[in-house]
Amino acid sequence: MKVHRALVEKRRRQILDFIKKESEINVNDLAAKFQVSPITIRRDLQFLEDNKKVIRFYGGARLLPNKTAEKTKIDACREQIARYAAGLVEDGDTIFINTSSTALQMITYIKNKRVTVITNNGKALYTDHDPCVTIVLTGGEVREIKDAMVGEFAINNLNRVTAKKSFLGCSGLSPENGMTTEVMNEVNVNELMISRVTGQCYILASHEKLGVNSSFISCPAENLTNIITDVYAPESILDALRAMGVNVMIAGS
Repeated sequence: MKVHRALVEKRRRQILDFIKKESEINVNDLAAKFQVSPITIRRDLQFLEDNKKVIRFYGGARLLPNKTAEKTKIDACREQIARYAAGLVEDGDTIFINTSSTALQMITYIKNKRVTVITNNGKALYTDHDPCVTIVLTGGEVREIKDAMVGEFAINNLNRVTAKKSFLGCSGLSPENGMTTEVMNEVNVNELMISRVTGQCYILASHEKLGVNSSFISCPAENLTNIITDVYAPESILDALRAMGVNVMIAGS
């Protein structure tokens, strides 16, 4: 038993060293390297994640980043995603934007276009925007933490309108579960912002959200059409999404 435990600990140290060198690893590659099953590697990665050494994602893992540096990188990536998404908005469009902070940033970058933004994000009231941009709030019960408008009133109002395009952020996005959120009350609103679109729906997800499965599904994986992410997105996840027919756009590439 002690010998077995020593071998497991040694393998896990070697896996961690390998991740430090490569920054990102694949389960199947590690299984072949150490001549063990993928299930064994997943257990090793789960152990390392539980001990706050790595972050797992679909098909692999990456090193747990320095929090300050990672936050700066994430903020920059989200800004690039917002700029990219804003570039997809055309003069005369009516668009849906949900409570996502990344999607909200889009409003700042829409310039010299007559655009109507329909949103359940109360923070839109305080966001700088071009005079040509009209902000329409869904109304509804306001959740204090995010200033999100939810509930029957918001749903009834959304059922009376359509938009040409939809730009929705998420808590997590994966090839297994699609677009997910941690807030149950936002699911119905997100679903309507997807179903009541006459044109394209875009899911905005920075790299740290890919491979993450949050509690509640807003859009199943088979219904995903367009995803906007950043240059740090794990290739294994992007490949899985592309194989499903999802159009993947990389901001800042």
